[in-house]
Amino acid sequence: MSVSEFSLIEKYFSQQRYSRDDVLSGIGDDGAITHVPENMRLITTVDSLVEGCHFTSDTSPYDVGFKAVAVNLSDIAAMGGEPCWATLALTLPQADTKWLSEFSKGLFTLLNKYRVQLIGGDTTRGPLTITIQINGLVPEGKALARHSARPGDLIYVTGSLGDAGLGLLVSEGKRHLGQQHADYVSEKFLRHVPRIEQGIVLRDIATAAIDVSDGLLSDLGHILDASQVGAKIIVDHLPLSDAVTHALTHAPTHALKTETVETNSWDLVLSSGEDYELCFTVPANKRSKLEEVMAQFTCPVTCIGEIQIERELQCVLSTGEKVQPARSGYDHFGS
Repeated sequence: MSVSEFSLIEKYFSQQRYSRDDVLSGIGDDGAITHVPENMRLITTVDSLVEGCHFTSDTSPYDVGFKAVAVNLSDIAAMGGEPCWATLALTLPQADTKWLSEFSKGLFTLLNKYRVQLIGGDTTRGPLTITIQINGLVPEGKALARHSARPGDLIYVTGSLGDAGLGLLVSEGKRHLGQQHADYVSEKFLRHVPRIEQGIVLRDIATAAIDVSDGLLSDLGHILDASQVGAKIIVDHLPLSDAVTHALTHAPTHALKTETVETNSWDLVLSSGEDYELCFTVPANKRSKLEEVMAQFTCPVTCIGEIQIERELQCVLSTGEKVQPARSGYDHFGS
């Protein structure tokens, strides 16, 4: 059954159960009006998901809606912000009511959980594409950025790395795992947890931060470029889930560790995108403070290296052996 553009908006996107006091005018006007409190600054993020690039045609609409919100929340988290308002631009090949119902459920599951109100957007006809913009707030002078890492800072990541990349390989039939591991990495690929709470407590501790969306090496590289520094990563200190450890130790042609490290043994962990964990730098004298405040979360944080003066990114094992990845991360327009 088809629906008109305006009945589509009314039925699926105007009935959010959560509303904010700082939204003065939302869905239904030509533009939304919101209130930004004194001494707060606005953070704006936007991401698009395109069928065939970010998800396959058989991905459940619930997961598409969930992920579309999650990737934007991750950007807010990386800047130490509190998410507040969202807009949605939805391009559909057709107004499929069953798809829209499940998509909106996934969308609002995460918006409601993090107290974010959908305040406007647009719907058009065309290839399936979801673009979400989220605005957040951060106290003046407290936003995390990429340009403030300093030599001697320790490099940390939240959670574990490589799960989403492995989940993608499993979904494409390129890797086969036992059911428990396969379910775990699929969940991490489609429904990762934005690290909003961790980003907020890092405001007074971290010097720089980014979310791992295109791969650890690629995203850490953005911090290094912006801060004009280098880094050394201890590869066997990277946090791995049981599923990724199993995949590396049972790889078709390469083991987790070899006497001579093979070129792509660690690529899954170093270069896979869409983990959406936080990578951040902390002065060495704040290490105890970091570990103290992070102890309140079930999500672990792991020190994986150190910022250096020399402007290069080195990957080594704890034994000193060098690791040379085949690629640094995902690039939409790369070869």
